[in-house]
Amino acid sequence: MAEFADQTTESAVAAQSIAQENLKIKGALGSVSLHDDIPKMSLVKKLTAFAAIAGPGLIVMIGDNDAGGVATYAQAGQSYGTTLLWVVFLLIPVLMIAQEMVARLGAVTGIGHGKLIKERFGKWWAMFSVVDLFVLNFLTLATEFIGISFGFSYFGISSYISVPVSAVILFLIAITGSFSRWERFLYVLIFITLVEFVMMFSVRPQLHPILKGLVVPSAFGGWNTGAVMMIVGIVGTTIAPWQLFFQQSNVIDKRITPRWLKYERADTFIGAAVTNIAAIAIMITTAFAFANTKYFNNFTNSLGVAKSLGSTIGSYVGDMFSVLLIDAALLGAAAVSLSSSYAYGDTFGLKHSLHKKFSEAKGFYLTYGSQIALAAGLILIPHVPLGLITYYVQILAGILLPSAIVFLLLLCNDSELLGPWVNSSWLNILASIIVFALVDLSLVITINTVFPNVNSVVIMEWLLIISLTIGIPVGIVKRVQHRHLLTKNTSLAGEKTSRSHRKMLLAEKRQQWSTPSLALINKPQRTMLFKVSMFVLRGYLILAVIALVIKLARLWTG
Repeated sequence: MAEFADQTTESAVAAQSIAQENLKIKGALGSVSLHDDIPKMSLVKKLTAFAAIAGPGLIVMIGDNDAGGVATYAQAGQSYGTTLLWVVFLLIPVLMIAQEMVARLGAVTGIGHGKLIKERFGKWWAMFSVVDLFVLNFLTLATEFIGISFGFSYFGISSYISVPVSAVILFLIAITGSFSRWERFLYVLIFITLVEFVMMFSVRPQLHPILKGLVVPSAFGGWNTGAVMMIVGIVGTTIAPWQLFFQQSNVIDKRITPRWLKYERADTFIGAAVTNIAAIAIMITTAFAFANTKYFNNFTNSLGVAKSLGSTIGSYVGDMFSVLLIDAALLGAAAVSLSSSYAYGDTFGLKHSLHKKFSEAKGFYLTYGSQIALAAGLILIPHVPLGLITYYVQILAGILLPSAIVFLLLLCNDSELLGPWVNSSWLNILASIIVFALVDLSLVITINTVFPNVNSVVIMEWLLIISLTIGIPVGIVKRVQHRHLLTKNTSLAGEKTSRSHRKMLLAEKRQQWSTPSLALINKPQRTMLFKVSMFVLRGYLILAVIALVIKLARLWTG
């Protein structure tokens, strides 16, 4: 009996220890208790807590500078010099706004992006969103293995060795059943990306053209279809649909709650700034390395960039670019494939967490592994146009992004889900402008493909006028509606309160808020105008993708 009692006590202690471990946020650089009293923490403890919480924002942002991103930024610098730096600079706040919304959705609701779309918009729209994501993610994964192939080819290693080995490594780092171990591996890859800045300084850039490129919107050779396509490609590689699904689920997987949302916002904002500055560094490298040489405006693919850098600056720069390409590809592949697996688990109700071992979440890990295997196999097929795939996948991401942002914006204004955590009026206005701008850019590609003789600049001017005509009144209406809702939710019955008092009441409501079970909250009522608008958007995106495929086919066949 005594022996049985001892065993029972040991089991109870073990169970209590596991429960305490589950109440911690464990990251690559430490852990923090979910219930720590933040206001009473010292500065050192706050920094320690930030180190533990940081990860989802840094990984999603820096992972966005993947193999396709490196190739796109290198092409932008090689073909347009420093004249398109302003595009990347303007995308910093865009990236911050979009990713802050998904981080907030994840922390407050504890529910993945795919499941929220399914529950709030229905299975039909969820299926469309997830199919879009899977197709785009698969093609993006293919570009990662193209990067791996090119990077190792520079060092004389065959793709038939480098690609399968890389695929196996990517699978093994994910199935350990340890979130923090996976995150540590990605932190190592993030550290290696700092080679971008070494490359930039090695070409001895001049400050004046860089500053001009950052603040003066222009394009080398004038505004033409090529410049517009390059801008859409930059947008598509800087902010892509997979990032929305990944960060929301990764925040949940890491067990980040609203109490720690400020820390996750800081993680996100730092990541957004660093990744775009790194992108600018790549563009500066190729802009100055190839200026006044035969390589300027003569982009082939990322392997060609590495060889050209070796010829113009020195072999060590070509080596660094190839190492960056391999590193960026591994980092991007790890995040993109996980994004699909998270979405699959969300939509079909499967266990999906890096805390789970393979035996506990087979569907999750098999989805992860199968897409890696298929994408790796695709690029080993002879005569596949690897350079064209890399470039046009980024443009495809730019075309499909408006749909993903629209769903994100609607979810972040769903008071049944977020309560007092819904978007502020100014955030809705900025997000609406972003959506209109993204739709405009993708429309230019569609119209130019169908009507190749139409001037791209004229198209952009007319679309800008239409967007402002529609967007400004909509923004004003939304702001008035938000102020009315804020007053209603935070004021005492029939009393007017000051702005500071409303903020205080809002903070209190946020502390008390907990998202109810999705089965218990009211389904959103959609107007006929809303339904028609969504179907029009979906129809347009299908046409835009078809137009892009036609353009790619024309280029491939000559």
